[in-house]
Amino acid sequence: MHIRNAPTKLMKDLGYNEGYKYSHDYDYGYHYQRYFPDQLEEIAFYTPSPFGFEKDIQKRLEWWEKLKKKQLEKTGK
Repeated sequence: MHIRNAPTKLMKDLGYNEGYKYSHDYDYGYHYQRYFPDQLEEIAFYTPSPFGFEKDIQKRLEWWEKLKKKQLEKTGK
């Protein structure tokens, strides 16, 4: 529900967008949010290759994962 847009009062009253965290309000412009339903395990849909620019993409993914772990440790989740 937190990722649903709430352009109307009814949608706000139904809880749409409740608990959404705007990443740019946080350090490094990143705030982890779970987008999968609770009953589904998070999976990676993309794995960069070790070639070319994809090496840089892998570094960025690892950096985000580190930020995610730090945030989850802080919140105790």
